[in-house]
Amino acid sequence: MSIPTPKPGLVIRYSFLWSSEHRQGAVEGSKDRPCAIVVAAPRDEHGHIRTIVAPNTHSAPDDPETSLEIPAGICRSLGLDDGRHWLRFDELNSFLWPGYDLRPRSDGRYDYGMLPRGLFETLRKGILEAQRQKAGRIINRQD
Repeated sequence: MSIPTPKPGLVIRYSFLWSSEHRQGAVEGSKDRPCAIVVAAPRDEHGHIRTIVAPNTHSAPDDPETSLEIPAGICRSLGLDDGRHWLRFDELNSFLWPGYDLRPRSDGRYDYGMLPRGLFETLRKGILEAQRQKAGRIINRQD
């Protein structure tokens, strides 16, 4: 399958690097996971696209203000498992598309589909608030 065009709201399979892993010296995530693209912006005249993703996790947040639970029906439409899923506001990765950490799913696709507009807007607002409060961490993976 071909690599999709990155756009905000697209959920991709990605080797997400948590800030705690990064602090311990890791350069690659320990697990491939669904991640929602929140920014996909042209970076230069060569067509590189700066991409920022928010991770999806099964772990319930310690602080509910740091995450957004994905409704079960949306999880089903994306083909995610039956567990509960949260998108994090305070943990992000930044990279140049497609980067080394975009991973194919077992069916060869690199994406799960699009988040509904309303859910994406809630995610976007949560991320902006985390950044405003200086509570958000963005790990730069493009080097």
